[in-house]
Amino acid sequence: MGYTAVLRALVAATAMTAAAFSAAPSRADAPAVRDILKTYADIAEATYGDSLTAAKRLKDAINTLITSPSDETLAAAREAWRAARVPYMQTEAFRFGNPIVDAWEGRVNAWPLDEGLIDYVAEDYGSDNPENEFYAANIIANPTLKVGGQTLNASKITPQLIRDLHEAGGVEANVASGYHAIEFLLWGQDLNGTEPGAGDRPATDYDTSACTGGNCDRRAAYLATVTDVLIEDLAWMAEQWGDNGEARKFVMRDDAEGLTSIFTGLGSLSYGELAGERMKLGLMLHDPEEEQDCFSDNTHNSHYGDVVGIQNVYLARYTRTDGSIVSGASVSDLVKAKSADTDAKVRSAIETSLAKMQALVDRANGGEAYDQMLGLDNPEGNAVIQAGIDALIAQAKELERAIAVLELKNIKFESSDSLDAPDKVGGSD
Repeated sequence: MGYTAVLRALVAATAMTAAAFSAAPSRADAPAVRDILKTYADIAEATYGDSLTAAKRLKDAINTLITSPSDETLAAAREAWRAARVPYMQTEAFRFGNPIVDAWEGRVNAWPLDEGLIDYVAEDYGSDNPENEFYAANIIANPTLKVGGQTLNASKITPQLIRDLHEAGGVEANVASGYHAIEFLLWGQDLNGTEPGAGDRPATDYDTSACTGGNCDRRAAYLATVTDVLIEDLAWMAEQWGDNGEARKFVMRDDAEGLTSIFTGLGSLSYGELAGERMKLGLMLHDPEEEQDCFSDNTHNSHYGDVVGIQNVYLARYTRTDGSIVSGASVSDLVKAKSADTDAKVRSAIETSLAKMQALVDRANGGEAYDQMLGLDNPEGNAVIQAGIDALIAQAKELERAIAVLELKNIKFESSDSLDAPDKVGGSD
């Protein structure tokens, strides 16, 4: 199923879910917390499992690109990358409240990245950064590197080399693995700023008989290997949510701690991460480098997927990529048993956030990409992004009310200077 079809099915499933739960009668009896936690873990296992399946399909498309590089096979690989993002973005609601997921997440979704670590970049990127000695290392062009007085052997592009390079020198911008490293290798830099256009890497960057960009064999080796690393990482995380997985055990070991994990994830993704770091920061700076899927101009879809993931968790209902449904007892049911009004307000807030993210999707599909919406001279686009931010902040407040109704203690959402201390953000307006 192509990316557009996947997203269309996701939108339809989300609408059906919202309608079904809006029509559901209030339950007099609260579900057992153990049942809620089990459903939560089951949905996590299914969502990471779907992400793994989609990554394997991406690998097939990449293999075809490498074997037969052409505009068509490059377009197919890009489409497979976009499709792989659909289930993965729905997993992000499992972050922040679970240390096993948080310690792992940076391997697969770290951004932004100093792309000069991996491959060639435009001249104005520069060749030096005093804060990052790997800033322009260009592993693809250099089988040996001297860094910090030591020689690094990169003659073979191996999974271990990529893992060693990831966050090398303790610098988070040294992103060597994950979705965004693959995205860069498929699209190349987006040099358009806030003007129209995404990255435009040619398929001939993988054509060893008519090579552009140099080192086509090593570029192909890096792309193939980094995709293998992604598959390995997703397989590991899917296992962590299985019956004997450590992530499932962490959630299931204590009822209160399990609920705390769920609400910490929902609130932190809503507030500090998505509303703050992924949206408000870029809007304040009017900086396209702060958009998440910056090479492909897929950011609008990723933001939408995050909110779908939040709804999946709150309602305990996930539509898998094969159309089957994983569902069960939910925190919505638990809140409803305490206060039907509070639950209704949380569900309404999530639906509003989805509508605002859908407005981003619609605008992008109409020809104005997210980085264009960020432009300083685009007040209408800015307003569409700000409406999404406002909805997410309101959503976080309703989640806080649900936490109070359940009398859960010591839950703290992730913060963001862009929301809480904007004077600390350079270039803010």
